[in-house]
Amino acid sequence: MNAFVRISLIASTALVAPTYAVAAEAPAAAAAAAEQPAAGVENSSPRTTSGDVIIVTARRRQETAQAVPLAISVIRGDSIEATGNFNVVKLQQLAPTLQVYTSNPRNTSVNIRGLGVPFGLTSDGFEQGVGIYVDDVYNSRVAAATFDFLDVAQVEVLRGPQGTLYGKNTTAGAINITTNQPTFDFEGRAEVSLGNLQYRQAKAAVSGPLTDQVAVRLAVASTSRRGIYFNTATDRYINEQDNLGLRGQVLVKPTDNLSITFSGDYSRQNPECCGTVFVRVGRTQRALNRQYDALVASINTARRAQGLPDYAVPSRNPYDRLTDLDSSLNAGNKIGGASARIKWDVGGGTLTSVTAWRFWDWKPENDRDFTGLSIVSKSQNPSQQDQYSQEFRYNYSSDRFDVVLGLFGFKQRIDTQGTEQQGTDAARWSLAPSANPLAPVNNPSSLAGLTATNTQFLKSTSAALFGQVAWKATDALTIQPGLRLNYDKKSGFYQRVVTDAQGRSLSCTPVPTAGTIAGTTTQCGVYQPQQTSPSDSAWNLTYDLNINYKLARDVLAYATYAKSFKTLGINQNGLPLNADNTVNLDASTVKPESVNHFEVGLKTQFWNRRATFNVTAFRTEIKNFQATVNGGQFGTVRGYLANAEKVRSQGIEADFKVRTSERFTAYTNAAYTDAKYKKFTNAPCPPELSGGTFVAANGSQQPGPAGVPGSLSPRACDISGQGLPGVSKWAFSYGAEANAPVELLGKDGQLYFGVDGNYRSKWNSNASPSIYTQVKGYALTNFRAGFRGDNFDVFGWVRNAFDVNYMDLLQVAPGNVGLIAGQPGDPRTWGGTIKYNF
Repeated sequence: MNAFVRISLIASTALVAPTYAVAAEAPAAAAAAAEQPAAGVENSSPRTTSGDVIIVTARRRQETAQAVPLAISVIRGDSIEATGNFNVVKLQQLAPTLQVYTSNPRNTSVNIRGLGVPFGLTSDGFEQGVGIYVDDVYNSRVAAATFDFLDVAQVEVLRGPQGTLYGKNTTAGAINITTNQPTFDFEGRAEVSLGNLQYRQAKAAVSGPLTDQVAVRLAVASTSRRGIYFNTATDRYINEQDNLGLRGQVLVKPTDNLSITFSGDYSRQNPECCGTVFVRVGRTQRALNRQYDALVASINTARRAQGLPDYAVPSRNPYDRLTDLDSSLNAGNKIGGASARIKWDVGGGTLTSVTAWRFWDWKPENDRDFTGLSIVSKSQNPSQQDQYSQEFRYNYSSDRFDVVLGLFGFKQRIDTQGTEQQGTDAARWSLAPSANPLAPVNNPSSLAGLTATNTQFLKSTSAALFGQVAWKATDALTIQPGLRLNYDKKSGFYQRVVTDAQGRSLSCTPVPTAGTIAGTTTQCGVYQPQQTSPSDSAWNLTYDLNINYKLARDVLAYATYAKSFKTLGINQNGLPLNADNTVNLDASTVKPESVNHFEVGLKTQFWNRRATFNVTAFRTEIKNFQATVNGGQFGTVRGYLANAEKVRSQGIEADFKVRTSERFTAYTNAAYTDAKYKKFTNAPCPPELSGGTFVAANGSQQPGPAGVPGSLSPRACDISGQGLPGVSKWAFSYGAEANAPVELLGKDGQLYFGVDGNYRSKWNSNASPSIYTQVKGYALTNFRAGFRGDNFDVFGWVRNAFDVNYMDLLQVAPGNVGLIAGQPGDPRTWGGTIKYNF
């Protein structure tokens, strides 16, 4: 712990939003409260506040960000647009302890401090540890994070458990997105951006009254951009952007103490996505003649016999951004819904009701072997989701008490239809070589056309009663306990039917079931029929306690303890196989997570509130951490869930922001995060310790050395003490903007120049950290310059200005052949934007 404290003291700056415009008009009461001194603190003379007053709703009431005793980042809409961070995936460039990684919209991990969701292929059978809320509506799937921000006023990133304030229990934090609301004054805005890579973006919003009691707001956004990888197999660019978003809101205000807001939104993406490029080959323990280079050579021998040219990847330099994927690619994605939010001032408080329905329609096509060879010729896993939620919340404030009481109900159903098919090169790729010309490895038809068709559904029901009371024991001291009672029930169904090239259903049992034929050992070693119907439920009681003390007028200290819980999970994507190729039914369900969270922080403002400095130290311990694992088998079809015995994340975050005058503002953010598996003794092995013959189950044999072909492989690996995937120990972001008043073309305004950037140290991109999937640290720098007036803004921008090569994600190809594929990040992009407000 002493080492942790020493490291913590090194950090000097971290999470804060870049700010150079007020996000929302501060309510008079909140602004006045911000000016009040702490008990015993002199306020001998009035003074002008030079810093921004940032209003947040993190605690389900309006208050200044500096008055909230928790770690929170506030990122305003104008900052999001100016820095080009158009969705949650990009938002991590401004918020260092936010980690977002995506190989496609469904396989998106949104974590805070390294915690939230298992890193890797996504399963529908677990809960999100980071809740995503848009205008108080919980979005249960992280695919929503990949859509463009649409008419956003601000984003609040809350770190740490939030279950006693928010509808759905969240163990790692919450992202609270607030959109611009209908107004009774007519207003509007329009924005157009053009850039290289055929980048086109247009946004528009208009708001105004229909009557004295009804106002409406309409918003639309469209984004398109050429892909950044060139696919030589199809002679076109892939991983493009093709997004459209629509939102409409109607505000009905029949009386001063009652408002009803009806909202509807629809977004769609339709890109040819999401492909990868060749990155490297790493030696595994598989026999050398069954690793990547030898397999390609063997296939080329067969190709020459057929008069076909040799196969080779178009480039072994991933930053050439060339690929040759031969399977269909698609990331068709539609999401939307409707909600009704009622706010009624009654009984000295405010009663809020939020009723919502949301849908998600996902139509993917992938190249799961990551090559231009026909190994996995088809990989599709389309799904459809409907969710319904109802939240009732009552807020009450008095001189001594602030109270939040809530009741939350949630119901969800997800249906999925999956297809995965083996191609003409599958036999030589997956089977041991043989001199016998009649052996399955020498007969492409032994696996070609073998198809796994999956049908599955998940039903999830959740209900909770939660509350929090802030007792102002003195004018300086506040004691804030919270409590949550939660019930969850999950039931699922998974069925995999395996058919051969003639469409005949196969059985892998000693006696084939009715209507099937016996599958060969070769076929059953790749896909096995499965059927499971896991179901479970759980009650849990969680609680937290926050104590905060106002040391001075602009100095707030706080300490928090939270006992939190992530409910049970069920495996929905097919179970792994045992060593004898039987299905491991023990992996059907995973245990709930048990979370203990500790946090202390200090929030300060000085120099007449021109400067803000906040610092937070935290430690989170989780028992039965839910991890996504993948043993490298084709037969699992996707990743599956398992429990790690214990995980710990600790670190420090600090932020500094200064606004010297109306002419200059700057910020710098930093975070140190030490997140690791404290105990994970039965983890899947990384590729360098996989692919060989398993050691004897009785423990009489020892595994061979890592990366040595033909060595014995462990049945499982102890990765205790290793870092969690996806987490950089060090992360920084910074920004500054300077402006000068000028008159241009007869218009008064400001000529301005801005810079922002971020750095992340190395991190690992595999569930079990591997020497082959370590992503190097990188730093990105962006510039912008322009001219703005009262109702317009014209500026040019360059992102990744120094054209840094960096990797967004690395993936291990299935089959333990040593192939590592990846997704390089965006190269240098540039363009211009015009905004007009009226």
